[in-house]
Amino acid sequence: MSDVVCGNFAQSHWGPWPPDAIRVVNWNIDRGLRLPEVVDFLASQKADLLVLQEVDLNARRTGYRNIAEQIARKLKMNYVFGREFQELAQGSRTSPAYHGQATLSRWRVRNPRVIRFAHQSDFWRPRWYLPRLSVLQERLGGRIALVTEVQVDQRRLAVYNMHLESRGEDDLRVAQLSETLKDSATLAGKLPILLAGDLNFDISRMAPASALQRLGFRSAVKLPSPHTTTARGLLRHRYTVDWAYAWGPVEPMRGQVHGGVFASDHFPISFTLRFDA
Repeated sequence: MSDVVCGNFAQSHWGPWPPDAIRVVNWNIDRGLRLPEVVDFLASQKADLLVLQEVDLNARRTGYRNIAEQIARKLKMNYVFGREFQELAQGSRTSPAYHGQATLSRWRVRNPRVIRFAHQSDFWRPRWYLPRLSVLQERLGGRIALVTEVQVDQRRLAVYNMHLESRGEDDLRVAQLSETLKDSATLAGKLPILLAGDLNFDISRMAPASALQRLGFRSAVKLPSPHTTTARGLLRHRYTVDWAYAWGPVEPMRGQVHGGVFASDHFPISFTLRFDA
């Protein structure tokens, strides 16, 4: 399978022309296990751009559906799916299953590509002595950033859709974030940039927050951010791991964590990106 899969279902975009702002939702949708509720929330937001993580394609657990395409069709949006892992216990030899990120837009999506991080955990790789059970989540592949350019009339916006490693130490996640920032530096000065995703650590409390600030990135949600996951584990901890940052001639406004939406084990983030005149 190619690293990216695309589909175009958007209709003509009605509204201010050219638009001076777009509405964005960033969300880890937990594979799309509760797809009707996911779609209901996304439809309610009337968003122009969706940045989604943990999206299934042809996996048994989600009915062998292309989750990104299902959402795109229902909301009449264009989409790009970036392949993160092949899920070995969710498909078959002749019909493999995949898992990754999806970026959806009411506007044209251009130049999709995947950054497959050089720094990876080996936690997910298959081992000969382990049975192929879904609970073990044996996988081929590795964490990625899905990079796209959204064409909003005469304006372009670079979107980095990230899912950093959930296993291992924060040093690994910082290394993966650094790879993303290094890539985004090649676009600095050319077009505005949105970094968003499930980073699997609280970026506001670590050195990366200072690095992002020095580079000119602004958080889309007010700091300190509310937690962005439901309660997890034996001690029922909640975590703040989902983030969005903007750079360049765009301003993130009205950021919100939707803590009452339980269609996933993560809460969605919504905000508006206003283009500078």
